[in-house]
Amino acid sequence: MNHRRTLAARAGGIDISFNLVDIRDIQGTRLAQMAPADVEQPVLTAVRMMFLTARAAARHMLKQRSGVILTFGGYGDPVPGVGGLQVAFGAVEALRRALACELGPHGIRVLTLQTGGIPEAIPPDFEGGADIAATLEAKTMLGRAATLADVGNVAVFAASDLAAAMTGTAINLTCGSVVS
Repeated sequence: MNHRRTLAARAGGIDISFNLVDIRDIQGTRLAQMAPADVEQPVLTAVRMMFLTARAAARHMLKQRSGVILTFGGYGDPVPGVGGLQVAFGAVEALRRALACELGPHGIRVLTLQTGGIPEAIPPDFEGGADIAATLEAKTMLGRAATLADVGNVAVFAASDLAAAMTGTAINLTCGSVVS
């Protein structure tokens, strides 16, 4: 028996799917100077992983006529030098909207948790990490960037019945760096 089916069967189904993967993006170079493969890599990885995990979860959620699929990303104002990252986020947003449209009539909600970046997720030894964190925080209206705890708290809300009317949208956790 397939391991995923065994796990879903043991758990009594799948209620929540959260997708967050390393999309292997290359940053620091302008798009016009990048090789096509370096731009395509994060787009292909992000869309493929979102699709595969959503499809796997949706197959179980369709049977129970309920569930929440969460993804991470979102799309804001363009920023130079982030390579295919924003292109990937835009593609995942399009996929999120399509999934919400198709799965909504079956009681399945699809949402994106959107941040403007999470400084505490930058490895301490990452060259230029402190400058990146300062830039992320400087762009916000709150004078701080979202934390991992912020994301976790909003994910719990988004997956709960308190957010039962929400689907097909991004939940803005950008601390005001993206205004929608």
